Amino acid sequence: MSQPKVDEWRDEVRQWLATVLEHRQPAATTGHTAADLAVFHNLPDDEERRLLDRCRAYQRARHDAGYQALTLPKENGGQGLTAAHAAVFAQEEAAFDVPPSTELISVTVRLVAMAVSLFGTPEQRGTYARAFLRTDLLACQLFSEPGAGSDLAALRTRARPDGENWVIDGQKVWTSGAQFADHGLLLARTDPDVVKQAGITAFLVPMDSPGVEIRPIRQMSGGASFNEVFLSGVRVPDELRIGRPGQGWEVANATLAFERTASGSGNRRKGGTFDDVLAVARSLHRNGDPLVRQRLADLYVRGVLRAATVDRVARASAAGGRPGPEASLTKLMASDLLTRTGQVAAELMGARIGADTGEPGTFAWTEHLLGAPGYRLAGGTDQIQRNLIGERVLKLPGEPRVDRVPFSELSGN
Repeated sequence: MSQPKVDEWRDEVRQWLATVLEHRQPAATTGHTAADLAVFHNLPDDEERRLLDRCRAYQRARHDAGYQALTLPKENGGQGLTAAHAAVFAQEEAAFDVPPSTELISVTVRLVAMAVSLFGTPEQRGTYARAFLRTDLLACQLFSEPGAGSDLAALRTRARPDGENWVIDGQKVWTSGAQFADHGLLLARTDPDVVKQAGITAFLVPMDSPGVEIRPIRQMSGGASFNEVFLSGVRVPDELRIGRPGQGWEVANATLAFERTASGSGNRRKGGTFDDVLAVARSLHRNGDPLVRQRLADLYVRGVLRAATVDRVARASAAGGRPGPEASLTKLMASDLLTRTGQVAAELMGARIGADTGEPGTFAWTEHLLGAPGYRLAGGTDQIQRNLIGERVLKLPGEPRVDRVPFSELSGN
């Protein structure tokens, strides 16, 4: 069956969006709240649940109308359309008041669902991939550990076979939304006697399993978006293994590429934007200052360049293909833009950003400033992104490696 022409499909998308969403109203010139400007959500659990309910209602409507997983092949549960179709949907969606998404929704739909769709068995795709794409089930990502963040392949969480089950022991950290998730996509070491990347296996762990303990991490901004997850003798049936034993590193790389693409180009508002900074400059009557205008122009140009790069990377990707190292470009540009946006806003406001004077849209920027540094770490640090770009895009010589030995022979293991 031939694919719909992009221009005709655009009209169809616009008409459907108008049936489920209201058109976006022009942004207010002042008065943004802390929630508007937060990079990471800092909501009480009851408010977070209400937000999740709103997001899930939209995701289900989108899925049922045939607009979810647009570039994923049909045999994997997607729509089998091109990157151009996905770009068109994002453009049209931006004109509507989409419920503000959360990290957990993004991880469920854009990371875990895609990983299960690509690496899962037909039974797993039928049971879980569709449920994740539709957000009937929510899933978190159990990758990072206290001693294995940037060097994820050094993870120490172990999984040992026990009949038809695996028994998992270890600790994960920085897990967004774990307290609301039904499942977690987990990486564990199943073979310590091979090089560290080769001995890892992926599992889909029910978060209500005996032995799973979730502890919130209090952030400096006051919220607790992230969690530590402890796993003590957690039994997971082999039917919840994703991919072959030892294929976990391949699953991880594909999932992290999706994460970088989502981080660099997602629709969810993350912190303040150029328009918000411009509104601050106008409200403080600073927009006529030549130096301020220079800073605003620089910020605007960087935002346009990031958007153009996101579009170029998307169009260069084969329909349904896994994102490559180019996704690191959009992630790196997104984290840099967040930091610069906060810096310009802080320069404009001076002391107003350090103490609440009651002026609307000023002290609220602290949520952006306190959250932006974390975005340089989420989804892989800036340094890791630069390494990926240097080695895999620019084909520069790789860094010297001393860990090409069995994991059990490395110091501390």
